[in-house]
Amino acid sequence: MSLYHETAALLTATGAPSGSIKSRIFGNKELKSPPAQVYALALESCKWSGVLKEVIENAQLLQTERKLTPALAVLLVHDYLVNKSGIALPQTHGLRAAVERHKARLSSEFTRARLRRRCATLDELRAVVEAESRTGPVHPRWIRVNTLKTTVDDQLETTFKGFEIVPSVQDVISAPAGSKTLCLDGHVPNLIAASPGTDFTKTEAYKTGAIILQDKASCFPAYLLDPRPEDGDVIDACAAPGNKTTHLAAIIRGRDSTEQKIYAFEKDRNRAKTLDMMVKQAGSDSFTVIHRGQDFLKVDPSDKAYKKVTALLLDPSCSGSGIVGRDDLPDFHLPEGPAKASAGKGDKKAAPASKTDRKRKREDHDNKPPAVVVDDDGETTEFTSEKDLNARIEALASFQLTLLLRAFTFPHAKKITYSTCSVYAGENEHVVLKALNSEIAKNRGWRILTRDRQTRGMQEWPVRGDVDACDGDETVAEACIRTYRDDGRGVMGFFVAGFVRGDDGSEVDAKDDEGPFVRDAEGRIIRDGEGIPTLKATGKKAVDLQELGEGGEETQIGELPESGGVDDEGPYVRDADGRIIRDAQGMPTLKPKGKKKNRQKQKKAKAASGPATVDKADAVDEWGGFED
Repeated sequence: MSLYHETAALLTATGAPSGSIKSRIFGNKELKSPPAQVYALALESCKWSGVLKEVIENAQLLQTERKLTPALAVLLVHDYLVNKSGIALPQTHGLRAAVERHKARLSSEFTRARLRRRCATLDELRAVVEAESRTGPVHPRWIRVNTLKTTVDDQLETTFKGFEIVPSVQDVISAPAGSKTLCLDGHVPNLIAASPGTDFTKTEAYKTGAIILQDKASCFPAYLLDPRPEDGDVIDACAAPGNKTTHLAAIIRGRDSTEQKIYAFEKDRNRAKTLDMMVKQAGSDSFTVIHRGQDFLKVDPSDKAYKKVTALLLDPSCSGSGIVGRDDLPDFHLPEGPAKASAGKGDKKAAPASKTDRKRKREDHDNKPPAVVVDDDGETTEFTSEKDLNARIEALASFQLTLLLRAFTFPHAKKITYSTCSVYAGENEHVVLKALNSEIAKNRGWRILTRDRQTRGMQEWPVRGDVDACDGDETVAEACIRTYRDDGRGVMGFFVAGFVRGDDGSEVDAKDDEGPFVRDAEGRIIRDGEGIPTLKATGKKAVDLQELGEGGEETQIGELPESGGVDDEGPYVRDADGRIIRDAQGMPTLKPKGKKKNRQKQKKAKAASGPATVDKADAVDEWGGFED
């Protein structure tokens, strides 16, 4: 009994309740019924209330059953006609009996309502109801194919079998209710837009982690970061629930990289459990290190554990203003009670609204809806004054900037993405400008990742940053990527910008104590079969022996010392402290001892003179790789 009375009370509450219906239900400690059950009943009854209002009025249920209120009637009739489990009350309960006494009339009127909507089956009517009940702009169902476990082609043949492929997202959104359409996204690889309202949570692909439900805009940060094998390890600073973490994992493994790791930080232990579960389900737990309950701001950037980290993804807590309204309930249509129904049938006019009612209507019309923000846990906060909202945005922006500047301090970091699901410039463009103008950005060479250097899909995304919010800097504004939830593109409100360091965005700081070459976990330089190391900046060999051999008369290599023993300091020039002197590309300088020889001429001369014995000096003059 409590379920129906409590749900009716929440749906018909007067005044201006704070927060969304979802937050009010799950935050209500006085509910006797399970909050999830109350929310499900409220949501589904609101969706169906337009149809049920017709059914109840035409069946004259409220004229016969005077104990039923209009709200209770909608809730009970919904469960009787639509819910497969029926009314959640004992068979002898008075409320259940009040409805089931009229089952023949109710079923008949329900059939008429279905036929009036030209629906042959209940499933067709359900699709129409879903379409009519949507609030705000229509969004497709975004699905990211998890390439760690499957491919787009495989999913098209299984999960999406029977779907019609259409050219654009707009075609998906505008398709008739109940149709099954999809579009392969043109900006983010392995992303699919499917018909709005389609439930994929019961599919095998969803249960096994082969597909992940993720808004298109939420896919931008990992795709823009674009981690490559030469980039080393990656950090996700605020990782829960794990959509972006697992997207990073799919991109990394998609490039056949087996050495890279992802370090995922989440300071909230409860949210970290969700992150852990998602990473395991996505199949990336073998190379994702989850730091449960650890605050990224307390991490030591110079810790040897992160010496290979060159890319960081930052998606900090924000106002959530880009996703406001996604859990708003549809309108709750109430049937007319006996008094209003009888007034409508007779010649008498309904009583005019009282002065108090008219005054309340004017007040409701004049009052502007409060600004709403939603935090990472889904908690909703309403701000009735612009001053309070600005104070909240300012506090969030201060934290976001602190997090971004912290990322700038990682010694080997080369690229960073910063994102929010906010529409406020205070959390977006303003944070970007402050970061770029910071001392640490100037000292370490951090700059904005310009549009022409972004991944192809992000270059082509048309919605960019606000020029005014960027103090008129068009380059920065063009580099910033925005989305709006009401512009017809089918995405949530979002913001993302990239930062890079060096001339081409990939150069390591000149003060890199470990030098320019790739090293293993123990700090030793990794060399190929010929002993040649790999440059961090390019991922290529430091020296191409084939190019040296094909250099003709101009290709020359300095001669090594001609003494019988090996030079204790090696063949390279060193400074006063014994450190090898390197040029801007990290290449060492050979000691200028003796004349330069053409190595090809040497080989030809030796070949002409026949086999020769190799003495000690010749042994020293063999390539042994760069000195560590």
